[in-house]
Amino acid sequence: MSDPEPSRSPLHDEHVALGAVFTDFAGWHMPLKYGSELAEHTAVRTAAGLFDLSHMGEIVVLGPDAAAALDGALLSEVSAVAQGQAKYTLLLNEEGGILDDLVVYRTGPDRFLIVANAANRVLVADELRRRIGDRADVQDESHDIGLLALQGPLSRDVLLEIQGFAADDDDPTEARFAELLTALPNYRFLRAVLSGHPVLIARTGYTGELGYELYLAPDLLPALWRRILEVGRGSGVVPVGLAARDTLRLEAGMPLHGHELTADTRPAEVGLARVVPKQKQADYVGKEAVGAPPRRMLVGLVSEGRRAGRAGYPVLAGDRAVGTVTSGALSPTLGHPIAIASVEPDTAEPGTVLDIDVRGTRLPATVVPLPFYRRKADR
Repeated sequence: MSDPEPSRSPLHDEHVALGAVFTDFAGWHMPLKYGSELAEHTAVRTAAGLFDLSHMGEIVVLGPDAAAALDGALLSEVSAVAQGQAKYTLLLNEEGGILDDLVVYRTGPDRFLIVANAANRVLVADELRRRIGDRADVQDESHDIGLLALQGPLSRDVLLEIQGFAADDDDPTEARFAELLTALPNYRFLRAVLSGHPVLIARTGYTGELGYELYLAPDLLPALWRRILEVGRGSGVVPVGLAARDTLRLEAGMPLHGHELTADTRPAEVGLARVVPKQKQADYVGKEAVGAPPRRMLVGLVSEGRRAGRAGYPVLAGDRAVGTVTSGALSPTLGHPIAIASVEPDTAEPGTVLDIDVRGTRLPATVVPLPFYRRKADR
């Protein structure tokens, strides 16, 4: 039996018109790049870039007991999340391994929107249903919710220039929308309307820059996509594909499921000990395992020249294999090779010099703290 055809984004025709180079990713036919991935990366660091995230999974959990049910299903204390707030969290297995990393938005007293990675959407929905049972209703609404991301130092300015946005509150005006968007803190969201249609705008992202993610009906995506590019064209805003998205998140030290995060890695082993609640009353899947001593540690590696370590390359300390590169690239922003690697704890100290085995050639690399890149203070 042949593999099923990859899903196409509601923006597929827009991508074709822009000359996108496509790739199959997690069951979707998505743009890898539109021209130069270096130019797209640079635009996000200096102006703003527009991403199609139609492939991401959106799962809604609702009901009077939804918050308490999610407390037992996920790592974080979801019941402590306020309305209008987003929370980065993890779905663990019994051994404390990471099945997926998620963002949870509390969109009402008894309603939560959970965003999962595309490849794990079905797994996450099934696991939530199994763990929650009849305590709450779990609905996979991925095909009913569209998602764009506008990321970069000019992202807020561009959104404020788009006519038709208004606040979805007691003062449904463009002025009120501008006030709310300008004041929106990190990992918070606001409800807006665009030409009468609801839009959830969250100050979240995966690039290390000021940025926003916009949730709306899929059939409204093309018009908003075109409008953002039209408004931002004079400021250097460009569409961005998956290739630059990966180098952006790598520079920002953000882990990727399937690379840094796997079902065999615990939070403390991938720099996510901060996500583990220190005092959480509810039992949750993986609770007994998350406090175990780390078997390995995630570190940054920097090297000279132009040759970068890639995922799967061995990391050596002398003649001893001590780890593996999980992600690596020549950094467009920094101009030298960078990599994230999972290594034995006794080799994780910043300043330690290790070697990356690049197809039989040793590439000296120095351990550094993550992230490699931090944005300047918000404008």
